[in-house]
Amino acid sequence: MTDRLLVVGGDAAGMTAAMQVRRRRPERDIVVLERGRWTSYSACGIPYVVGGVVDDIDDLVARDPATFGRDHDIDVRLGHEARAIDLDAREVEAWDEAEGRTVRVGFDQLHLATGALPLRPDLPGLDLPFVHGVQTLGDAARLLDQIDARTCRRVVVVGGGYIGLEMAESFVERGAEVTLLDGGDHVMPTLDADVAGPLVPTMEGIGIRVRLGTPVEAVEKAGGEEPGGTVVAGGDRYDADLVVLGMGVVPNGDLAEAAGLATGVKGAIRVDRRQRTSADGVWAAGDCCESFHRVAQVPVHIALGTVANKQGRVAGVNLAGGHASFPGVVGTAVTKVCGTEIGRTGLSEREADRYGFTHVTATVEGTTRAGYFPGAEKLALKALAEVGSRRLIGAQIVGGQGAARRIDVVAVALTAGLTVDDVVELDLGYAPPFGSVWEPLHVVARQLGRALDDQGP
Repeated sequence: MTDRLLVVGGDAAGMTAAMQVRRRRPERDIVVLERGRWTSYSACGIPYVVGGVVDDIDDLVARDPATFGRDHDIDVRLGHEARAIDLDAREVEAWDEAEGRTVRVGFDQLHLATGALPLRPDLPGLDLPFVHGVQTLGDAARLLDQIDARTCRRVVVVGGGYIGLEMAESFVERGAEVTLLDGGDHVMPTLDADVAGPLVPTMEGIGIRVRLGTPVEAVEKAGGEEPGGTVVAGGDRYDADLVVLGMGVVPNGDLAEAAGLATGVKGAIRVDRRQRTSADGVWAAGDCCESFHRVAQVPVHIALGTVANKQGRVAGVNLAGGHASFPGVVGTAVTKVCGTEIGRTGLSEREADRYGFTHVTATVEGTTRAGYFPGAEKLALKALAEVGSRRLIGAQIVGGQGAARRIDVVAVALTAGLTVDDVVELDLGYAPPFGSVWEPLHVVARQLGRALDDQGP
């Protein structure tokens, strides 16, 4: 009798799970349905291919479909888009692009790794061919094809989050005139406004035109055969040969919801600590499903490759009959724009308020090396602590080379539930090429401690 694991989605969360099962259960039949042409790739690297830092799109692929088949006996079926799940019949209905027909694939266990989709508001013109999301390698390939096919001198990036900033810088590096539009009052909405504020002059310094408080209203095609068109936003018009969407993503949970699986935050698939869904024998991992925030103690949706790989590993261990659990996230992320590094973890002020935390904040300035050491660059670190427990609950950092990875120390402190008093005494490494005797984290923890003392018992 066949014991088949069917995986929907061939990127991090799907293939990591499949490989875990293959290592533990070499006899199992494993089939993967992937709607695109690639497996196991780094979508985070797409801006660096566009900017020319990485030479080729295939460099982002960690393991191709042929390798999975040849070396691991995993049947990867490319160009197969799953369209419906029949839980009673234990089948998935998929569209086979090459054959141009619908097929039905049976399963004993099902693992959903359908990822996320670029956020596309219901606005006129966002479906025009020169408007691109950049969530998958397929998205990147279509974008690069259009760049190669014609001159793309004017680029409008919509959205000032991680992808928006990275894509804006990439197109500047290609020599384009870049305008970034965002409806909010500051870029990088996962940061507080006071931390994100200095990023705008930094971006403008390399030629990116930033327009905040400028929500997009429509995209219009140019007249005649002329490629490109115009973005209408905030009452103004911006000519564009290309429009790139960097407005964030939403979980691709429609397939699961239509099958009757429970969904939660933003429509993400609801899972337990072992990555089990609400249906027996059905699992999920990655950008399509929820995570648990260890600081806020609530379900959240965080679309990051680090999370997808960890959840995929946990799902795979359990699918193979083992026991593993995913304890959750603290919301750690880093990026770089225009030579400025950005890191954040835990809760921002806005998030702390939303989740009902009574908290204090402190912000300190420091340097990435001892101030007298050649190459020292400025950094700013903001941190939050909870009144009562004195726990550190979040931090954000912006600065020069070497600033962002300092956020990892904070992530460990949050995971361990350390108080600001614990953090002051952390035995961190010191040498002039790497930092100051009193690390900015030590200094901000001392300031938080004083602010908490002022609150009284």
